[in-house]
Amino acid sequence: MDPRQFAAQLARREFLTTFANGVGALAVASLLKDDGVLAAEAAGGFAAAPANPLALRPPHFAPKAKACIFIFLEGAPSQIDLFDPKPKLNELHGQKLPDSMTKNVRFAFIQKESAVLMGSSRKFQKHGPSGMDISDLLPNIASRADDIAFIRSMHTEAFNHHPGQLMMNTGVPTFGRPSIGAWLNYGLGSASSDLPGYVVLTAGRGTSGGASNWTSGFMPSTYQGVLFRNQGEPVLNLNNPAGLSRQMQRESLDALARLNQERYQKLGDPEIESRIASYELAFRMQSSAPELIDLSGETAETLEAYGVNREDEPGKGKQRGGAPGVMRAFATNCLLARRLVERGVRYVNLYHASWDHHSNLDKELPFNCRMADQPVAALLKDLKQRGLLDSTLVVWAGEFGRTPLGENRAGDRAQNTGRDHHPFAFTIWMAGGGVRGGTVIGKTDDIGWNIVEDPVHINDFHATLLHLFGLNHLKLTYRFQGRDFRLTDVAGNVVTKLLA
Repeated sequence: MDPRQFAAQLARREFLTTFANGVGALAVASLLKDDGVLAAEAAGGFAAAPANPLALRPPHFAPKAKACIFIFLEGAPSQIDLFDPKPKLNELHGQKLPDSMTKNVRFAFIQKESAVLMGSSRKFQKHGPSGMDISDLLPNIASRADDIAFIRSMHTEAFNHHPGQLMMNTGVPTFGRPSIGAWLNYGLGSASSDLPGYVVLTAGRGTSGGASNWTSGFMPSTYQGVLFRNQGEPVLNLNNPAGLSRQMQRESLDALARLNQERYQKLGDPEIESRIASYELAFRMQSSAPELIDLSGETAETLEAYGVNREDEPGKGKQRGGAPGVMRAFATNCLLARRLVERGVRYVNLYHASWDHHSNLDKELPFNCRMADQPVAALLKDLKQRGLLDSTLVVWAGEFGRTPLGENRAGDRAQNTGRDHHPFAFTIWMAGGGVRGGTVIGKTDDIGWNIVEDPVHINDFHATLLHLFGLNHLKLTYRFQGRDFRLTDVAGNVVTKLLA
């Protein structure tokens, strides 16, 4: 509730309860029923801050998914080289597009007057009974083809990274909106009592959007993503300083809780609720978080399957996506994602940067794929073997796609070694959690420039994701500054062809 609304209602309640016990009690009961806190305030006091803002809440209808692992590859992987083969584009390699096709198109860096088409050097094969076309760069993910649904007709309005990342993660290309994980935890709560409902794991250089990708926006901060580390102290400053016993900490937290409750009684600020809940969760996490990242209980076969002990490739530390230790970090994050959903965490973000291949595509994209292919495939296989894939939605996505035109920033055709940003048609995939595996949704034209069948906007994708969790995107709203907001903004349709 907005603190100003709370203050106004507080003044009315004080008047009614002192004016006449009978009439006042009925009026107060009506107000409290409207606020949804009747049980807490029926004794005549004011509402206490909820003990657990992430308590489980019922969905709108029966869900297929209970948890989501969203693998976000910042910079935007090239769909043309991974998931959407274009033989015609290879035939037209080096030719210009008609001016009519690029006349009103904005590019990040391409110079229209000298831009030419660039084919792909990758080899595609069909995989599984479903016959899914997947690049030779992803042989392990290809082995899970029948669990995967491609959306080859994604599109967005954002053509630069930060707005694109905000669009994919929050539904709009501007600051201040809650992310997908925040919406899910707000709508459904979390089954985990001693870990956050929304956890973020990163590898590589870090995303240009940073924490704005996992924000709670105008919602209470209880719902925002909590950044975990995959080694050392899982969350910075989680451990107690020397000399502070657990009993001393418990007594300190109890005292803080009492002070915060008093403050909440006066202001009704939901951030006070979040503060109380965060202190208590941090106390519980001091035991659960170290156990989470302790992989000693995992079998040698599991660690090998994910590639947790992989060494860095020589000479790859300085390129895009090749930060020191990235092989181990990304693999460990994939394994931790499985361990998190096993422990009831609702939403797990895995971020890796960068896939922004404006140049050196044929050298750097294979490196990124070697980093991601083995652990992502192992994650899918592991979830399935443990009976978790049916209830865990796995998503692979970037903020947009890459152009069929080669990048010519210097105006020299010989330097076309990468691709520019392409928001008009790109590919993401989903698996598990009620998704129809072995399915391809949408189609692009012969060169991958435009969508020719079943366009899917990011708002449609979000509506579908919420649907898999049993949430009607039109009904999942949060009132802020007098308006009801939703993840899908004012758009969005469920892509029923994706549903199993």
